[in-house]
Amino acid sequence: MAQAPDREDVSDGIVGSTAAEISESVRDLVERGAYAPGDQLPSVRSLAARLGVNRNTVLAAYRSLVTARIAATGGRTGTTVLGPAQNLDEGFTPGSVLHDLGSGNPDAAHLPDLAAAFAAVTPGHVLYGESVIDADLAEWATEWIAADHPRPFRLSITAGAVDAVERLLAQTLVQGDRVGLEDPCFLSSIHTARLAGYLPVAIPVDREGMTVAGLRAALESGARAIVCTPRAHNPTGVGTSDARARELREVLADHPHVLVIEDDHFSLLAPTPYASIISPTQQRWALVRSVSKFLGPDMRLAVTASDPVTAQRLALRLSPGTMWVSHVMQRLAAAMLRDGDTQQLIVEAGEHYARRNRVFVSMLVDRGMPAQADSGLNVWVDVRGDATEVSRRLASRGWLVRPGSEFALDPGSSQGSTHLRLTVHTLDDAELQRLVDDLVAVAGGSSPSGAEA
Repeated sequence: MAQAPDREDVSDGIVGSTAAEISESVRDLVERGAYAPGDQLPSVRSLAARLGVNRNTVLAAYRSLVTARIAATGGRTGTTVLGPAQNLDEGFTPGSVLHDLGSGNPDAAHLPDLAAAFAAVTPGHVLYGESVIDADLAEWATEWIAADHPRPFRLSITAGAVDAVERLLAQTLVQGDRVGLEDPCFLSSIHTARLAGYLPVAIPVDREGMTVAGLRAALESGARAIVCTPRAHNPTGVGTSDARARELREVLADHPHVLVIEDDHFSLLAPTPYASIISPTQQRWALVRSVSKFLGPDMRLAVTASDPVTAQRLALRLSPGTMWVSHVMQRLAAAMLRDGDTQQLIVEAGEHYARRNRVFVSMLVDRGMPAQADSGLNVWVDVRGDATEVSRRLASRGWLVRPGSEFALDPGSSQGSTHLRLTVHTLDDAELQRLVDDLVAVAGGSSPSGAEA
């Protein structure tokens, strides 16, 4: 049996005189297996003394390792190696026998019939060098965007909202640049930033959207891009109010060259109006609207409206012959979006999600458990305690849920630690009641009116 390497000897392999060099050195040791998950890195003081650098240099290096989820800081326990990152994803958990309430999926029963839609479309061949945007989809999307965004814009089509955000950031940022993200945050946005080597800057979210103080702090820290969810924020469900949007635009007015991306993923399903944070003087901006929530997640398509410079840079990454979105998919989406029956189905789906979430929130509040679901597919529940422990207890009762800490930008923070994100719109009334009873039993709460505790 091989003897475990001596950790003092391993730490001798950490070299560098800048934060970036020290961080890269540790990453190399982790990737080579010299440091294993659970191993402790040298203290800031001792490593700074050995390398002959300022303690703040080592602190910055360790901070970047924590941001990249290569290490975790535990206060007095120091900085510990996490090993290869295990990214959490949206969607169903494979192989689980539990009732999965953590998927964040739309209800398949409220999505259009794809077979009927395919039967109504007769696509033709599109060759290399032809336009990357289908004319019918462009016409429909231009009217859709212009109704909410009177500024001149150019359209781009990407393979979904996540693809759009990733490409938009890539044509603006380089590794090490700061990007302002909502906290808690959509999982895919967290992954996009970390995998590209950007430094996420947390902008807290309250009941009216991202906070003014948080946005201002992110910009003052040097963020070159901001990603905002104006409606149906994932995971909390909040939307940006008109008053908050106005305040955020005022802050952004002093930063016209910062790229502002709005991911309006719920758009046609949203019960609340669209309130934009894009300032009239913003020179770099993009509004992204995906069709996945109302036409289906496998319809890998999103419409992006943006300023000419951003659109031109995005076009270079979507050029004919490389990465354009299939015209078959575009024509299918255009036909569905123009179809009266599909339009009515989208309206009914939006009403269904809002109604079922309201019912669940009302049931929880009646039992003394705070919850919110202003918009979107999910409900954000405050269990007033350790949400990870509550999720374990719910698993023993047959429910699979997501603790809010999974959506925190900083894994070491307390953001979301007392919340659960639940996707409940497919549950019937009896199942909702059983879930409420189980939540109250494992997390505390009160009995319904007139019932014994």
